[in-house]
Amino acid sequence: MFDIKPVDTEFDSEIQQKIDTKTKPLGALGDLETLALQIARVLGKDKPQICNPKMMVFAADHGIADSGVSIAPSEVTTQMVVNFMQGGAAINVFTRQVGFDLEVIDCGIVKPLENVEGVINQRLGAGTGPIHKRAAMTLGAVKQGFEMATARVDLHHKNGCNLIGLGEMGIGNTTSAAVMMSALTGIKGEDCVGRGTGIDAATYKRKKMLVEQALLLHHSELNDPMQVLACVGGFEIVQMTGAMLAAAERNMLIIVDGFIASAAALAAVKINPNVRDYMIFAHQSDEKGHYLMLEFLQAKPLLKLGMKLGEGTGAALALPLIQAAANFYNQMASFEDAGIDI
Repeated sequence: MFDIKPVDTEFDSEIQQKIDTKTKPLGALGDLETLALQIARVLGKDKPQICNPKMMVFAADHGIADSGVSIAPSEVTTQMVVNFMQGGAAINVFTRQVGFDLEVIDCGIVKPLENVEGVINQRLGAGTGPIHKRAAMTLGAVKQGFEMATARVDLHHKNGCNLIGLGEMGIGNTTSAAVMMSALTGIKGEDCVGRGTGIDAATYKRKKMLVEQALLLHHSELNDPMQVLACVGGFEIVQMTGAMLAAAERNMLIIVDGFIASAAALAAVKINPNVRDYMIFAHQSDEKGHYLMLEFLQAKPLLKLGMKLGEGTGAALALPLIQAAANFYNQMASFEDAGIDI
């Protein structure tokens, strides 16, 4: 489906030598050194540059939201997309601050946006089916979502972009992500379910019950990642998954945001394990289960700020660290360059 090559590790010793001989104690830049190695593997060992980074925020609604799993109704998805386009959300503030070009993609919110300029229409429907009662979507919709996401990533790649960040907006999507996490990792459903943006105890109990219902209903279909996406995914999660696979196929770096984006990353890795080499995990969110998800993916996030917002906010905040890793690798003098004897 996607021809993704594993990153080339042939020059690891040369890259590491370059990192180790910078004018600093050995290993003194910590995780930035590991990140620099990854960047050099993907973008080339000589002078890897982060070019035209693009933040892609995918929005969609979830049928299960009507069963009361969130503090907000589905209408808030539409309202927040309008807020994105007006520049008033956290993701707007952070992308402006760090120089991350932002685009917002309607993958299937309930009410189509009218008279809102700039939103990219890649709708797969008007919200998914309620996953505790029936499948979220057809397998054909998953494939169509992959095609749409691939075309979008291809456009950015042709315009010189070699790094994408991924964010989302969709009331109810932590429920979908929790079911996906359990299906793809084998972790108990109750250990995957968190409080989202702050639901009360009664809603939390209902959310856990509905997750278990969804897992039971679709049990026989959850042995294949494409079927997992079709049965219990979201339109925005599907397109994030497709975007990750397409980016890796084009030798691009991928910044994975929080819990929902990491669920998409899980699906992508299950579809093609080589995609994992291209992923940088921005942060560990405060959503229950995200730590276990990152552990399953053998991912060490760059940040841990207690955030649970989504939108790509963690990915935006991680961009300066990624740029710093590339810049020290490219610009910092070696001991020999500086004439320092050690």
